[in-house]
Amino acid sequence: MREITFKSAVLETIVREMRRDPRVLLIGEDVGAAGGVFRQTEGLFAEFGPERVIDTPISEPAIVGLAVGAAMAGSRPIVEIMFGDFVTLVMDQLVNQAAKTRYMSAGQYTVPMVLRTAVGVGGVLGPQHSQSLYAWLCHVPGLKVVFPSSPGDAAGLFASALRDEDPVVFFEDRMLYNAKGPVPEGEHLVPIGKAVVRRNGRDATLVAIGRMVEEALRAAALLAAEGIDVEVIDLRSLLPWDVETVVGSVQKTGRAVVLDAATCAFGVSGEIAATIAAEAFDWLDAPVQRLGAPFAPVPASRVLESLIVPSAVDIASAVRRSFRDLPEEEPQP
Repeated sequence: MREITFKSAVLETIVREMRRDPRVLLIGEDVGAAGGVFRQTEGLFAEFGPERVIDTPISEPAIVGLAVGAAMAGSRPIVEIMFGDFVTLVMDQLVNQAAKTRYMSAGQYTVPMVLRTAVGVGGVLGPQHSQSLYAWLCHVPGLKVVFPSSPGDAAGLFASALRDEDPVVFFEDRMLYNAKGPVPEGEHLVPIGKAVVRRNGRDATLVAIGRMVEEALRAAALLAAEGIDVEVIDLRSLLPWDVETVVGSVQKTGRAVVLDAATCAFGVSGEIAATIAAEAFDWLDAPVQRLGAPFAPVPASRVLESLIVPSAVDIASAVRRSFRDLPEEEPQP
């Protein structure tokens, strides 16, 4: 199996799906001749032309509104929003229209579209271009939300998202764009809603999403040197998420730390921690812990920005705490 970058894996999948299905369109700002703000759509305009790779004005509500209408009319649009922060501009089109259409039409209409957007701290892009707001969308019935951490999963989940009959929001951590990993040749599908165990262990469970998966694996290596054997779960899908795999792991290990690069307050990590506490309470040997970003805007400072996302050292410390007879530290909000 060859190794390619995360960005290349998604681009290959888009090319394959557009060749396979003429209903697939790409809509967004600078996705055409410019090749995307991160060069993530390079070459698509030359192959598929302006009728299927559609550059738009700078109006996110218009872009997503166009995509919703196109999906209802029989197309399968990929709509690209440059930065995840800008989903704030499309909440009506996405939350009140795309997510509700199947329900409100009693299944007569569906909205098979993929909204692709980049999130995450990195590049010193400041508080308006670095937020990770996926928890907002996980609160919406009718949407599916995925967040891969590896090139192989990015390719497989994107293909599955494009073939789904409901709207899927595909979050990408832009700091992973150049990360390399194995990706199968040809068609590759990863089921939405299914987590994967990245490392087997017996003493504690780390539940991670996005770039936190790699930090969790680094923390597991640090702890292994101390004789603590940690299991690492890559959630991959946030809505729906794989309760069975996570709870089964915690029932085996007795300890859990949930990791998120976004803020913990009212977030994905809280939902996971609450479910573990409810479904695996009798197996827990320590309180469930959460690690995430501070409850503050992302600073426009390289030095301060580097302190936002929990590190492998932070994660290892949290696991060690679960083995001590100490009160649990308050989670970062």
